[in-house]
Amino acid sequence: MQDIIVFFTHNWWLAFPLIWAVARGGRGINRAAERRHRRRVEMYKLRHPEVAGPPEAAQLPPMQQETLAKDPDAFSEADVARVMETHDAVNRRWLDYELDVGKLIDFPMMTDVREPLTVAFLRAKRDADALRPVAASDVTSKVRWDDYRNAVNAYDVAFDVAEKEARRLKDTAFSEAERGRLDTARKLVNIAENEAASPAERQSAYKRARKELDGIIVLPDVTLASLEQKVARMIDRSK
Repeated sequence: MQDIIVFFTHNWWLAFPLIWAVARGGRGINRAAERRHRRRVEMYKLRHPEVAGPPEAAQLPPMQQETLAKDPDAFSEADVARVMETHDAVNRRWLDYELDVGKLIDFPMMTDVREPLTVAFLRAKRDADALRPVAASDVTSKVRWDDYRNAVNAYDVAFDVAEKEARRLKDTAFSEAERGRLDTARKLVNIAENEAASPAERQSAYKRARKELDGIIVLPDVTLASLEQKVARMIDRSK
């Protein structure tokens, strides 16, 4: 022990790289622990979306933390309005797909009801829409507040997970022949929406695109209606 003390007394500068190495190792361990924690949280949300709940109290603004400390069951009209805004934001994200047939062709899992994640977010959307109040002031009971807030949180998480998986998979779940038909349909949709194409070309491209997609992906009625309206407007402008 005495020899070690003497060694470091004459070579004190070696302590700096040693301290740096220990600190770096500690940061790496902390980052790994944080990543494991985030993965556990996401898996828990996926398995239990109905209890995803609001942000933890520690993440809330000081004023809201104080309110919760005084009355854990307290909520305000502004709280309901914020959840309604979140609900609207997720609906807009889904509407971006519903109104864009090209986007659905690029990410077909978003309408594939054979996929559990797609079914999960569609069911969560149905539940959140059913619980949505007409106005924030309509939510006056704690039970209704909890039900609506939890439903919107579940919808938000379920849609986010489904969208990420759809963007990861793209068309890999289809056979080579089906991928070829999807690619053809995507090109035909581009022609149908192209203002430089003639009315006859647009109508022909639209009909052929629907034929290519038949039996591969199911387009929601609102998606088909949106595409038909686009084609019709372009044809009217060209007359």
